[in-house]
Amino acid sequence: MNKKVLERSFGPLATLAGLAIGYFVASLNSGWNNPIVSLGNRIIDHVPSPVKTLVIQTFGVNDKTFLIATILVVVLIISLFVGNAFISGRVRLALGVVALLMLAAGVSALLDAGANIFSITPTLAAGTTTIFLLRWLSSQEKKEESSDPALTRRQLFRAVGIVGAVTISATSLGRFITAMSSVQVERIKIALPKPLKFLAKPPVDPALTTPGLSPLFTPNKDFYRIDTALTIPNISTNDWKLEIFGMVAKPATYTYAELLQRPTFELDDTISCVSNEVGGDLVGNARWLGIRLDDLIREAAPLSGADQVMGYSQDGFSAGFPLAALDGRDAMIAFGMNGEVLPLAHGFPARIIVPGLYGYVSATKWLTSIELTRFDKKQGYWIPRGWSALAPIKTQSRIDTPKNGNRIEKGTIAIAGVAWAPSRGVSKVEVRVGQEPWRVATLGPELAKTTWRQWWIDWSPEKGDHTISVRATDGAGQLQSSVERPVEPNGAEGWHTITVQTV
Repeated sequence: MNKKVLERSFGPLATLAGLAIGYFVASLNSGWNNPIVSLGNRIIDHVPSPVKTLVIQTFGVNDKTFLIATILVVVLIISLFVGNAFISGRVRLALGVVALLMLAAGVSALLDAGANIFSITPTLAAGTTTIFLLRWLSSQEKKEESSDPALTRRQLFRAVGIVGAVTISATSLGRFITAMSSVQVERIKIALPKPLKFLAKPPVDPALTTPGLSPLFTPNKDFYRIDTALTIPNISTNDWKLEIFGMVAKPATYTYAELLQRPTFELDDTISCVSNEVGGDLVGNARWLGIRLDDLIREAAPLSGADQVMGYSQDGFSAGFPLAALDGRDAMIAFGMNGEVLPLAHGFPARIIVPGLYGYVSATKWLTSIELTRFDKKQGYWIPRGWSALAPIKTQSRIDTPKNGNRIEKGTIAIAGVAWAPSRGVSKVEVRVGQEPWRVATLGPELAKTTWRQWWIDWSPEKGDHTISVRATDGAGQLQSSVERPVEPNGAEGWHTITVQTV
């Protein structure tokens, strides 16, 4: 590595080390965000809805990774300029750019949900570290110019190595602290209450004998995650409370322990993201455990004018759905998911589940409060961004196997997938190959009207290219729409169609 390359690395090295220190400092307090996350939160708040939709459709559950990576790339490009300016003697210019970055990150931190003046601490730590290391690396470079070249070149390499070690150590320590947080340990120790009545034991999963078919229940680790939180909130149940307020005669506040003492029940329910394209994987089925949401709302005694239930999240997200949706469909405040305490990524300590409604109007994770209000007074997070206020999940079906574009051998194979229409249920699934007549598929077990159903048919294809389509009929006899519509403003429509080749 020659001297020029070393000098050009000063800016990115100092910046990365500064960001690592900021990340470490943020890990010391669950209410703080590191500068990159705070900047990302503001981008999420203000990016146009079509751009956000495009990112989700392109990157799916990796949308947050893409945003963080994009911010990092932009910051590192700026850091190249800062480093070159510092080394070339334009110190004031370099410091001015760093100060502007600190200002942007600091203001962003103050706008984070639940922020206070101390929320800028990670940003101050990151900026101060960056400036200090720029000065120190620059001083090492000047020593190299005025002393024995062989000796000081080694010193310069050592200086770069030290900065690299600081970066790696701070990042690793921050991750360790986060992983060993009291909330993680606390969650492991929680014993969920037993439901008043257990749901029936699930039948043998057809996915066990049909490779490629989605399982009856989506494992928690594979369950999709689409939300507005760049970092997963760490909320202690010791501090957590659920407040019910607004247009109610009896506002109330509950602790986690108080809610767990209420009667609990199990619910098999398929939830879907409104951004799920036809044939997409932003949908999953789980067995949830929780308490009845309609009981809590009834106890709060909604006033006659209230028509909306608005949930608020720790990260600032909000989602509102019609009060009329609490119609006995088993809407719940969930504490458990697939037999375990609600995972942090899926809303621990508590989230809302409302069968039949897209998540953007109902599935508030990291729930902190519920407001009874009116649609003409309050709007949830996504509604001003162009999405419909009412969001029933549309009937959809998906081909899981074979995959689009697959080359398959001649012989008998299974065409299989899932279909869902919560809370109407699925009564029939049909499959068509090319221009052949529609074939009625075999349906898997129906856990409940609120869950998806697996389906499959046997197929013995001839050599060549084949187009396969699927459509579902819901429990009310309504055929899934064939008209292709985009996800915005209230969910995609159309029949999932793939092309495969038999060789």
